[in-house]
Amino acid sequence: MNIVKPFFRTSFIFTPRSSIATIFITPVKPSNQTASHPANSRRTYASMTSPTIKLNSGHEMPLVGFGLWKVTNETCADTVYNAIKTGYRLFDGACDYGNEVEAGQGVARAIKDGLVKRSDLFLVSKLWNSFHDGDRVEPICKKQLSDWGIDYFDLYIVHFPISLKYVDPSVRYPPGFTYDGKNVVPGTATIQETWTAMEALAKKGLAKSIGISNFNGQLIMDLLRYATIKPATLQIEHHPYLSQEGLVKFAQDQGIAVTAYSSFGPQSFLELDMQEAKDAPLLFDHPTIKSIADKHGKTPAQVLLRWATQRNVAVIPKSNNQGRLAQNLDVTSFDLSESEMGEVNGINKNLRFNDPPHYGVSQPIFV
Repeated sequence: MNIVKPFFRTSFIFTPRSSIATIFITPVKPSNQTASHPANSRRTYASMTSPTIKLNSGHEMPLVGFGLWKVTNETCADTVYNAIKTGYRLFDGACDYGNEVEAGQGVARAIKDGLVKRSDLFLVSKLWNSFHDGDRVEPICKKQLSDWGIDYFDLYIVHFPISLKYVDPSVRYPPGFTYDGKNVVPGTATIQETWTAMEALAKKGLAKSIGISNFNGQLIMDLLRYATIKPATLQIEHHPYLSQEGLVKFAQDQGIAVTAYSSFGPQSFLELDMQEAKDAPLLFDHPTIKSIADKHGKTPAQVLLRWATQRNVAVIPKSNNQGRLAQNLDVTSFDLSESEMGEVNGINKNLRFNDPPHYGVSQPIFV
C-alpha cells in the first residue's frame, strides 16, 4: 500500500499542463483578522483560517470548508454567520439542499457587519440532475446566484453524472430525484452537452471555476477528451471506509483537486435512517482512530479530517456546535506519522453510503 507522506501547513498547486505538483505555503488572511501561524498553540479559534489549494483555474480554494448539506432552513443563516466568525471561508452548497436563500442571508449579514468581504469567501454550489439540458444550465445557475444574493460562484459543480427530466422550479424546487414526486424519469442530456454549458458559465464569469462530483475514473477520462476547460475539482464520498485511493491519485495526477464529503462515514447518514449506516461501526468509535486521537490530544473527528487533508484532499465538515466548528477547522496544525496514515488507510472496506439505489433511486452509477 502506498502511504502518502505528510505535508504540513501547505497548499498544493496542480499544474494544468502537467502531472507535476508544487508545494507552497499560503495562509488565508481575512480582511479584518491577522492570520495566525497554525503551529501557534496560543491562537484563538476565532483567528483560525485554512491553507489553500491552488486550482487549475488559477483560483485558490480553502483546504477546509463548511458543508451545508442537511443544515436546516431555520438554522442555516445563523450557522453560516457563526462559521464565518470562527474562520470558515469556504461554504459548500447545492440546489438540492434547499437552503441557499438562508445561506446567502448568513453571508450577507457577515459582509454587512464587516466580518468579511465577498472576495474573502469561496462559495460553492451545484447543478442538479434535472437541469442537465444545455439550455437549462445557465438559467438555473442564475436562479441559484439570486438565491444566494451574489453575482458569481467561486465554484459550480455538476452534482451527479445523472440526467433527469426537467422540472420547472415554479412547479417544485428543489425537485429531488423524481419528476412528479413519485417517478424517476431519465433525461436525454449527455455529459458532454452539460459540460459544454458549464464551460459557458465560466466564460461568462458566472462561475470562476467549474467542477464535477460523484464521477468515476472512466467518466473523467471521457470528459477530458472533449473538455476545453478542465474540471477544477472532483467532489467524492471519502472516509476511511471508502478511501478511493486510485480515484484520488488519478484525479490529482490530472491536475484536478479532490474534495471529500461525508468525511465521518456512517455518521452523516444515520439521521437518514439508512440501514447501511446503521450496520457500520462509527468511525468516531473505531479503536485505531481513537488511539491516534488520544496520542495527539485531538478528537476522532480531527484525526479523520487530518487524514484527508494530509493527502491534499479538501474537506467540508459541518457542525451546529460552536466548539466542534472550531475543532473541525483546526486540522492542519498537527501531522499524522506515516505509520498512522497507513493504519487509517488499512480501515478501508470500499463501503459507500451515498449511492442512489440506497435511496430507492434506480440510477446505479457506481456499479
